[in-house]
Amino acid sequence: MNNNSSDVQNKIDTVVTHTGRHPQEFHGFVNPPVVHASTVLYPDVETMVTGKQTYSYGRRGNPTTNSLEEALTEMEGAAGAKLANSGLNAIALAILSCVKSGDHILIADTAYGPTRHFADTVLPGYGVEVEYYDPGLGDGIRSLFRPETTAVFTEAPGSLTFEMQDVPAIAAAAHEIGATTLMDNTWASPLYCQPLSLGIDLSIQAGTKYIVGHSDVMLGTIAASERVWENLDAFCGAMGSHVAPDDVYLGLRGLRTLSVRLERHERNTFTVLDWLKDQPGIGRIRYPALESDPGHQIWKRDFTGSSGLCAFDFEKGTTREEAYSFLNSLNLFGLGFSWGGFESLAIPVRLKGMRTVTQPDNDLQSVRLHIGLEDPEDLIKDLDQALKQSLK
Repeated sequence: MNNNSSDVQNKIDTVVTHTGRHPQEFHGFVNPPVVHASTVLYPDVETMVTGKQTYSYGRRGNPTTNSLEEALTEMEGAAGAKLANSGLNAIALAILSCVKSGDHILIADTAYGPTRHFADTVLPGYGVEVEYYDPGLGDGIRSLFRPETTAVFTEAPGSLTFEMQDVPAIAAAAHEIGATTLMDNTWASPLYCQPLSLGIDLSIQAGTKYIVGHSDVMLGTIAASERVWENLDAFCGAMGSHVAPDDVYLGLRGLRTLSVRLERHERNTFTVLDWLKDQPGIGRIRYPALESDPGHQIWKRDFTGSSGLCAFDFEKGTTREEAYSFLNSLNLFGLGFSWGGFESLAIPVRLKGMRTVTQPDNDLQSVRLHIGLEDPEDLIKDLDQALKQSLK
C-alpha cells in the first residue's frame, strides 16, 4: 500500500492513521477543517475560464471531502474514490456507472436485500436485464456470460448467510469479456480486504458501518481501478453526488480508529462464538473466519482479518416463538438493523425464500449478531440467560 507522501511502503495501521492528512496546509492542525461551502471564488476571470483552480464549486469537492477520498484511495490501492450518502446509494451509483439500456448484469444470489430491491425495481426500468447467480460458481460463471453482459456484482461474505465467493476467479473470467466487476466489501472494510487486488474494478462499502463506527452517520464509498476511474468520476459528477462535510468529517474521525476497533470486534466475536458453539440448541455458526466454516479457505486466502458480524442457526425443532423469545430476552444486544457501530445488535433471519437461484440448506430459525465493543464475558452472560429463558 503506497503512502502518497513518500516512497516508503507503510503497513495498513500506519496508513489508516496518516493518510488524507495534510497539517502543513492548515496551520499545523492535525485534522482537516470542516469546510461548509457552495460558492468558490476565483482570483480572476482567466482562472475561472480555464478552470485552473483546485476547487471550483462545493458540489465538486472541498478539502474535507477530498481528505476522505484521498484516504480511501490509498487504503484501497485505487485510482480514485468517490463518496455517497449511504451504502445503498454507493451500490446504485457504482452499478449505474457501468450499465446501460440493453445490458445484462450478473448479481450474486447472496447480495444484500436492498441491493436486490434496487436491481429488481430500478434497473429493469432502464432496460438493464438482471440475472442472479450461484455465489459458489467461481470460474464457472463463464457459462452465464452473454454478448451483452457488461457487469458482475459480488459480495463476500454474502449477506445473512456469510458464504464466500472465489472473487479472483470470477473477476478474471469477467475481464476476459470486458465486463466491469463490483464487490460489496462492507463486512471486511479495506482494512481486511482490498478487492482491487483481487481483480475488482469497483470496491463498495457502506461507510455507515465500520468506517464511521459510531452509529451516527450515513455514508457510502466507491473505490475504482484505473480501468474505470474516469468513468465513475464523470458519472458521479453528472449525478450531482455529494456528501455533507459534517458527515464526511465524522467518517474521517471514525477512520482513524478503524484498526483498533476492528481488532476488538474480531477478538470479541471469536470469544463469543467459541462459547456459543457448545451451547444446547445451537446449530451451525455462520462466520467464515472459523476453521469449521465451508468458506474458510477462501477467506484465509483473500482476507487478513474478520469483523463482528456473524450468524447462527438454532437446532432443528426450534420454533419461531422460541427464537423471538430469545431475541426479546436479550439485554445488551439491541434489536436493530445496520451494524458496525460500537454496540452489539441482533435480528431474526429467515433464510428460506430469500433467494431466487440457490436456497440455503435448511429452514431453521436463525439469528444475525453484531458483536460490539462490550466486554465479551458480559455478552456471553446475556446470550446465556436469553437461551435459558427461551429454549425449552
